[in-house]
Amino acid sequence: MNHTLLPHIDTPADLRTLDRKQLPDLATELRDFILDIVAAKAGHLGASLGVVELTIALHYSFNTPDDQLVWDVGHQAYGHKILTGRRAIFHTNRQLGGISGFPKRSESPYDTFGVGHSSTGISAALGMAIASKLSGNLDRQHLVVIGDASIASGMAFEGLNHAGVTDANLLVVLNDNAIGIDPSVGALKEYLLKATLSNTPEQDNIFEALNFTYKGPVDGHDFDALLDAFEQLKNVKGPKLLHVITKKGKGLAQAEADQVTYHAPGKFDRKTGELLPKSAEKLPPKFQDVFGHTIVELAEKDEKIIGITPAMPTGSSLKYMMEAFPERAFDVGIAEQHAVTFAAGLATQGFKVFCNIYSTFLQRAYDQVIHDVCLQQLPVIFCLDRAGVVGEDGPTHHGIFDLAYLRCIPNLIIYAPANEADLRNIMHTAAQGLENPIAIRYPRGRGEVIDWKSSLEKLEIGSAKTIQSGGKIAVLSLGTVLTDVIEAANKASQNVSVYDLQFLAPLDHQLLESIFEQYDVLITVEDGVVSGGFGSAVTEFAALKKAQLTIECLGIQDHFPEHGSIAELKAASGYDSDSILAVIESYLK
Repeated sequence: MNHTLLPHIDTPADLRTLDRKQLPDLATELRDFILDIVAAKAGHLGASLGVVELTIALHYSFNTPDDQLVWDVGHQAYGHKILTGRRAIFHTNRQLGGISGFPKRSESPYDTFGVGHSSTGISAALGMAIASKLSGNLDRQHLVVIGDASIASGMAFEGLNHAGVTDANLLVVLNDNAIGIDPSVGALKEYLLKATLSNTPEQDNIFEALNFTYKGPVDGHDFDALLDAFEQLKNVKGPKLLHVITKKGKGLAQAEADQVTYHAPGKFDRKTGELLPKSAEKLPPKFQDVFGHTIVELAEKDEKIIGITPAMPTGSSLKYMMEAFPERAFDVGIAEQHAVTFAAGLATQGFKVFCNIYSTFLQRAYDQVIHDVCLQQLPVIFCLDRAGVVGEDGPTHHGIFDLAYLRCIPNLIIYAPANEADLRNIMHTAAQGLENPIAIRYPRGRGEVIDWKSSLEKLEIGSAKTIQSGGKIAVLSLGTVLTDVIEAANKASQNVSVYDLQFLAPLDHQLLESIFEQYDVLITVEDGVVSGGFGSAVTEFAALKKAQLTIECLGIQDHFPEHGSIAELKAASGYDSDSILAVIESYLK
C-alpha cells in the first residue's frame, strides 16, 4: 500500500500532531510496515501485530518519553520501535550491528527498561513511579504493558502485591490475548477468559482485591475505547489496571489462525502470508526434537517419567509428551521457580522428573535449584535447551552462564552432549535412576546426524572420551563445540589430540592427570563464559595438581554477546573453528 502518514512519524511528538480520526489509517500503515520487514528479515510477528492500535494510542495519549512506558515482554514492541525514531533502521532488527529485537535502554530514551525476560515490567515501572514521587515529579505517568501469560508469573504478582499498598502513579495495561508463545495456562487464564467485551464476571475482581482501580475489558483494536479509557485513568490516583482484549497476529489471517507458528514464523510470502517452503533436503533434527521424541520413547516404557516445562511446550518440544501422555506432562506457565520446586516435590515421591527449561530462564530459579533440589539431593533431571549463544534473540536469551553458575553447586551432575546420540544416551541413563540431580545442556538448532535414532546406551557418569591423540597439543572440548574443535584439529599443520570431556561435574580427573603429564599445551573450548566455566574447572584442577603446562581457555570472555547469527557470534567471541585453528597454529610455530 502507499504510506502517507507513517513516513512523517519520526517521534511520538509527530504522532500527536495527527487528528484522532487519522489513527486507524496510521494503524493500517504501521501493521503493513511490520509485515513487510518481518516477511523479508524474519523476527517476532504476532505479538506486535496484535498491539498496533494499543501502541499508537499509548504514545498518542501520553507524553513519552517523559511519561515512562515499559513493555513486558519485548516481543510486542516492534511498533513502538518504529514510532520512536527507528523506522529507517528497522530493517536491521536482530542482525549483527543492527537494532535489538527487544527494548534496550542504550538504544533509545523511549526504551525505559530492557525486557527480554517476561514479568519484570510491573516491578520496574513501580520503581520508576516511586522514584518520581520521591523526586517531586507527581505528574509523570508510568505505564507497563503486560500480557496475560506474563502477568501470571510469580514476579508479576509480587509487583502487583507491592503496588497495591502504594499510591504510586502506575497504570498496568493488561494485554489479554489468551496466548504467550503457546496458549496461556492456569487458573488466572480461566478467570480472564470469563471477562469478555460483552461479559464481566460477577465474582470479585482479583485486581480490585489487590487495591487497583480496574477498568475494562475494552477492545484493544478500538481507538475510541482506548483513548477514552486512557484519558479517564490519567486523573485517577494510585495504581490502576486497564484490561485490554486484543487478537495476536491481527491483520494477517494466517497469524490470527495459527498464533503459535506465527509468533516468530521466519520468512514468509508477504503477498499470501504463507511460510516460505522448507528445503526438500533431509536435515538433521533439532536438539529440542531429539529431547521431545526421546522422552516419549522413555515414558512409554516407564510410567514414573514426568515432563515439566514453564510455558515452552513448543519451544522445548515437550508438546510431544503432552500429546502422548497428557496426565504426565505439565506446562506450568511462566513460572520457572515453581517448575523447579514442583519437580522436586514429585522427585520426593519416586518420580523421574525431566524439567525442561531454557538455559537463560533457569537463572530465574537459581535459589530453587540450590535449596530445593541439590541441597536435598533430589534426582531431578534438568534439560537446559538453548544453551550457549542462541543467535538473533541476543544477550537476554544467550544461555552462556549455566556452566559457570551450576558448577559451584554440590551434588549436581553437569553434562553436555556433543551430538544427538549423546543426548539420547544421557536421557536414557538418567531415566535408569541417578543418586544426584543432573543438568543436561544442549544448544538451539540442529545437530549433524541424519539417522539420529540410535539404540540407547547407558553412560558412565564422569567419564570422558578420547577422540584422537597425537602431538604436543591437546584440545579439550565440552558439548557441541566438539565439531568446531575436530574441524580445526584436522586442518592443523601437525597432529593435535582432541578429548570430549562430556561431564563438567564430575570431571574425569584420571584422564586429566594423564593429559597434564603428556602435553605441553592444553586448550579448552566451551560455548559459554570462560570465567568460572569449563576452562576454569580444568585450570583449577591443573593448579591443584601443580601441573607444568600452558593452558589457554577459549569461549566467551568478559562481555555480553550481542545479537547476530550463531556463526557470527562464535567467530566474534573467538571459538569458531577458524579461531580455534589460529590458536592451535600459534603454539605449533
